[in-house]
Amino acid sequence: MSPRTRILLLVAAAAPAAAAVAVGAAVVQSGEEAVPAAAQRPQGAPPLLLDLGLRDDPEARALREAERLWADGEHERARAVFARYDSDDARVGAALTSWPDGSVAALRRLAAEHPERGDVHLNLGFALFWSGRREEAVEAWREARRVDPDSLAAVRAGDLLFPGFARGLPVFVPSFGPPPELRGLPEAEQLERLRAAAEGGGVRERLLHGVALQRIGRPVSARRAYDAAVEAAPDDVEALVAAAVARFDKERPDVAFSRLGPLAQRFPEEPTVRFHLGLMLLWMGDVDDARRQLVRARDLDPADPLAREAARFLERLESVEGDG
Repeated sequence: MSPRTRILLLVAAAAPAAAAVAVGAAVVQSGEEAVPAAAQRPQGAPPLLLDLGLRDDPEARALREAERLWADGEHERARAVFARYDSDDARVGAALTSWPDGSVAALRRLAAEHPERGDVHLNLGFALFWSGRREEAVEAWREARRVDPDSLAAVRAGDLLFPGFARGLPVFVPSFGPPPELRGLPEAEQLERLRAAAEGGGVRERLLHGVALQRIGRPVSARRAYDAAVEAAPDDVEALVAAAVARFDKERPDVAFSRLGPLAQRFPEEPTVRFHLGLMLLWMGDVDDARRQLVRARDLDPADPLAREAARFLERLESVEGDG
């Protein structure tokens, strides 16, 4: 494994929103988008990804267990669980797990019924790719991003289409933590409390709501939350940085950089700007430029929370490169 690959994995592991879907190195970067490259179709069965959000009802727990069973190779047990339910989420699972007989056709029917569901297109892409129909798979993953951009499915499709980046998307790191009363609450209740606080609150409340939305794979909703923070406080550096980071897209990362870069001139003493520039550069695998930004963030004010976070990233980078 190359040092750059190890660093990309480090970045994804360190990022709160990064949850990897292991599909192997079957697609590679060529120009700006991924293209099929493997001479042979992938071995085994395709992966499955359901986007159940923060649901914790009995069906959601059962479907997550079926997803795990499929990943562990216990295919008949997974199929049996999906067969017990008739929800759209269960139908997605049942369609993919009908592999190798009928999964592509079943997912195509679901895509026709629910063209707005990114998870259907994402899993259709998996089935197509594992069937050796690589160009069609890439089109399905593009469709997932197009029709359902505010979804974990869209984020995972971006991972597949642009594998030269770290997995997931960079998440804004605020200089402050969530209120202590959220500790120990179920995730869905935490999100609801953050949403309610953001509705009647100020910049911090809106930023924390945005962070939570990013972490569960809702990038468009997160961007709206951050934009609301900017509207409430147009000169707040953290709100401006968050709104910039939320615009990071693997197809057009320049949109985020065009917002964040000028903030380094406007707020030259604020570590958060340099830290997030470094974070986005790391996401692209630009390690040297990222290191320079992180060093500047660390040295601006060693007591600042983002300066300390930059120092931690630099230590991890040094450790990874030392292992090479």
